Amino acid sequence: MLATACSPGAAPHASVTETVRPTTAHARPPGPPTPDIAAVSKIMTDAIAANRLPGAVVVVGHGGKVVFRRAYGVRKLDGERGLDESPAPAEPMTEDTIFDLASLTKPLATATAVMQLFEQGRFQFDDPVQRYLPGFNTANDPKRAEVTVRMLLTHTSGETGDVELKDPWGLDSPDRAEGFRRALTTPLESAPGERFRYSDINFIVLGALVEQLTGEPEDVYVQQHVFAPLGMTETRYLPVAKACGAHTIKGAAIHWVPTTDAPECTAGQWDTDLLPRIAPTAWDEDNPGEPNRNPDFGHLLRGTVHDTTARRMGGVAGHAGVFSTAADVSVFAQALLDRLAGRPSTFPLAQSTVELMTSPQQPGHYAGQLDAANAAAVHRRYPAIPGQNLRGFGWDIDTGQSTTRGTVFPVGSFGHTGFTGTSLWLDPGSDTYVVLLSNAIHTRGSAPITALRAEVATAVAQSLRLYGSEPPAGR
Repeated sequence: MLATACSPGAAPHASVTETVRPTTAHARPPGPPTPDIAAVSKIMTDAIAANRLPGAVVVVGHGGKVVFRRAYGVRKLDGERGLDESPAPAEPMTEDTIFDLASLTKPLATATAVMQLFEQGRFQFDDPVQRYLPGFNTANDPKRAEVTVRMLLTHTSGETGDVELKDPWGLDSPDRAEGFRRALTTPLESAPGERFRYSDINFIVLGALVEQLTGEPEDVYVQQHVFAPLGMTETRYLPVAKACGAHTIKGAAIHWVPTTDAPECTAGQWDTDLLPRIAPTAWDEDNPGEPNRNPDFGHLLRGTVHDTTARRMGGVAGHAGVFSTAADVSVFAQALLDRLAGRPSTFPLAQSTVELMTSPQQPGHYAGQLDAANAAAVHRRYPAIPGQNLRGFGWDIDTGQSTTRGTVFPVGSFGHTGFTGTSLWLDPGSDTYVVLLSNAIHTRGSAPITALRAEVATAVAQSLRLYGSEPPAGR
């Protein structure tokens, strides 16, 4: 398991310095069997049969307990290269499969860490970013001076989608400093606060803010202060530079190699014995020009983050890089719902902070926005009111990306998705969450699973008979 004993850069006390060499046998024990939700199982099996994704794990929580848990399909297709690069049989999807969470990193790791620093009084949401990161505005651009921490957290900063990737930086070997430099200096695409535009740059900069204010790499900080308190023992970043065990590194990617004399892991490392349980994502096709300077080109990514920018940064970034299991993500979700409801919880934020985090916080937000959006939700638009994009601090509430909530959960529920095929949606009103983790991009040429996520959320809500199983009017 991804034990806190191996947390990178851990402080010297017993719970984090003991060396643990995790293997596939150390997975979190599966929970008791749950009743089937037939509608969800049909959606998933039909999607796999239609080649929309190779497999997935779905976990549903309701009323404070897991009410549904199933693994579907396979995590690696038959005949594809296995860990030793030779053709191998299909690998069944298992409930303890470890997934590349992609952009679920944003709310689970980075936003939670940022909110902890807010609780500590380290910044205010409407402080300019340049106050803490001078490299964000070295030219004293008056527009960049207007960008605030609030705008980064709600994707209203004016930043474009990602840093420049058309040249081969970080391919020969990871270059984290260059990734930060590009994120801090990429020109704005629009005026600060003007509009919602989803941007990885926002959260790369927030990751830099965490590191600036804590003096620690983000993977070290979140392991100790977010994942460990929650008991998320199978969740962490997998930086290539901190791998131990049988492996080799090709450019910015890690690969398993057979050996019988791999050295023992030390504190701060992760063990490549985990690789068999990690769902492979896609083939490494990062080739920005000729000659091809990517030593990993054409290889299957497994245990190396899929996101190109995070990969070139060595596997640790504010927007992507965390790996986890469906069970661990459900632990996070239940703890968050418990904290929101004022129940006993290990969630590492105060109730008032979580309320801020999961309510509309974009510039210009006002009381009554959720009521107005719910009144319009009967039209089944995303967002419910055209042009009114509602974002919390790291969480999606009502935007064009909110189709994941389906047609029953109300506006005011919240969640996030990841490009690899992952999603989490939570509804405090009914005390329900839906975790869907897959490696959908593993199936070459398949369409995005946006509609599939919506179908699953709707089927869950209807099966649990929530809200009359129809979109509410004026709730």
